[in-house]
Amino acid sequence: MLLSKSCIYALRASVLIASKKNDGFITIRELSDELNISFHFLTKVLQELTKAELLESYKGPNGGVKLARPANKITFMDVVESIDGDYMINECVLGLPGCGVMKPCALHDQWSVLKTDIINMMNEYNLEAIAKNRELQRSFERKSAQFANL
Repeated sequence: MLLSKSCIYALRASVLIASKKNDGFITIRELSDELNISFHFLTKVLQELTKAELLESYKGPNGGVKLARPANKITFMDVVESIDGDYMINECVLGLPGCGVMKPCALHDQWSVLKTDIINMMNEYNLEAIAKNRELQRSFERKSAQFANL
């Protein structure tokens, strides 16, 4: 798997927060329930995003989390690096130490091309764009369900 489970949950939660068209705080319980993710696990993931200054958190009965800056200013890569670090940029696809231009593994050249494309995509897409695509996906799913019931 390219991304850790924590990273995938961070991305899903970040996109959901970005899709909530308000600037208010969203409770972790609401996120947890809507995403069907363990509350305690999600809390730890969101703490990492807060530590990376991608989210703001507010404690207390009306507390929750919200994006620390506009959704169009937070990239897919920002979230990935805050949770998984930059291992993907620096690691060999086979996990071999010392793999590089001077001592390439059997997949080095192919992985370098793919890795560059993945990194470019992660830097190109921001939470706002992903959230819009998510809304389109949900709309399509609703319409598909309606047609299936005819």
